[in-house]
Amino acid sequence: MTVTLRPATDADLMAVGALHQRSRVAAYSAFLPAEALANPTPEAMGQYWTERWHWERDTHRLIVAERAGALVGFSHLGPDDEDDPATGLLNALHLEPAEQGRGTGRTLMVDALDAMRARGWRRAALWVLRDNAHARAFYQRGGWTSTGVERAEHIGTALTPQVRYARPL
Repeated sequence: MTVTLRPATDADLMAVGALHQRSRVAAYSAFLPAEALANPTPEAMGQYWTERWHWERDTHRLIVAERAGALVGFSHLGPDDEDDPATGLLNALHLEPAEQGRGTGRTLMVDALDAMRARGWRRAALWVLRDNAHARAFYQRGGWTSTGVERAEHIGTALTPQVRYARPL
């Protein structure tokens, strides 16, 4: 079965949030404590995406991936948070845990990079958790490199170091 991509609709946002939460728990549980990943709940994450999309729909792009009619991943991109007008930011790329290794992440990444080029951006950037070796290897295979810039943000109760990656478009 082939994966298909399409723009997210308002009807998708609760499912996007639930998928986001499942993806985070699966990807981060090896290095973050369970209590940090317990919240937000899938429902709260859906409400988060509903609210976020209300404010970002004119400046950002939210794409869902489906396989056999089921939501299996999504990507979210927009302007760079460093206010660089030549750079687009891949804010999120998440998959259902069982979807890993099936090419869906790569399909979403290639689509996001194409969309950034179409918007006239010359460079793409993203933030990845420093301890997420699997995701870092995925991005490195896709031509992304660390810029050496780091920040720390909370995921639940855990302060998590992040590394900025970038690549030319």
